[in-house]
Amino acid sequence: MTWAESAFQVRVPATSANLGPGFDSLGLALSLHDEVQARVMPAGLDLSVTGESAGDVADAGEKHLVVRAMRAAFDDLGVRQPPGLAVHCVNRVPHGRGLGSSAAAIVAGILAARALAGAGTSADAALPLATEMEGHPDNVAPCLYGGLTIAYLSGGCTPTPRKVRAIQLDPLPAIVPVAVIAPEPVSTELARGLLPERVPHADAARNAGRSALLIAALTSTPAVLLDATEDWLHQDYRAPAMPATNDLVRRLRAAGIPAVVSGAGPSVLAFLQAAVPGGPVMDSALLDSTVRETGIGWLISSLDVERRGASVAPVVPSVR
Repeated sequence: MTWAESAFQVRVPATSANLGPGFDSLGLALSLHDEVQARVMPAGLDLSVTGESAGDVADAGEKHLVVRAMRAAFDDLGVRQPPGLAVHCVNRVPHGRGLGSSAAAIVAGILAARALAGAGTSADAALPLATEMEGHPDNVAPCLYGGLTIAYLSGGCTPTPRKVRAIQLDPLPAIVPVAVIAPEPVSTELARGLLPERVPHADAARNAGRSALLIAALTSTPAVLLDATEDWLHQDYRAPAMPATNDLVRRLRAAGIPAVVSGAGPSVLAFLQAAVPGGPVMDSALLDSTVRETGIGWLISSLDVERRGASVAPVVPSVR
């Protein structure tokens, strides 16, 4: 194919996966966004990064996750790599905090590459490769589709990421997700490494019930959110890697606030409610005081549910 020197901007939301009992399947898109602008150049790679963790990744070159995702997407489409790329990333999603920064980078790279190649940029088109690169779909699905997503792999006993599916649901407008962002990161690999290969049947059964209850709580019956966010599959097993997170979740839940580990941690996601959408948020003062009691520099960020998911738009050249 002949590459035109076109440019596109991709906007991708932060996400919180698992949401307590929905391990590796449930995810929620949040109103905190990374932006990537990409264009084809005659030669070379011009990469620039600003914002969160820019100093750690600005010199990554071809190893930068957005660039790697773009390269993988071009290969997946069966097109030759462009002669050169200019990629500018504006990072707002904290890295290593359990808010989907790697999923955001992967989704942004895939969608940017597909746009530059003239291919479709729908969520359905990008989901298989995004899942393949991320390893599981619970963060990439809400990043792509927005809202609350249920991701699953279909196709018999040996499913593959190429058979991943996702369903999007709209949480109630009065539910307010609050991210309590940890001051320091924790390795996702470390957190996953603490999970056992087998769990008791009773725990799996309880989690299945709570996962179903959580869907009802977020979409129709918020009064049961505290019960619905109980988990027996992963949070307690990961506690040794993030004792402060475990302590905060327990404190919030003891105060009656539905709270879970966000993704693999170490940040926490709490669910508050507004009396009416856009109105005063109930229990926000209680949440603030409970977090302050820990004596740790958590960053409290009240967010909205991002209901649109990732977006792609052409960049119009400025006229001088």
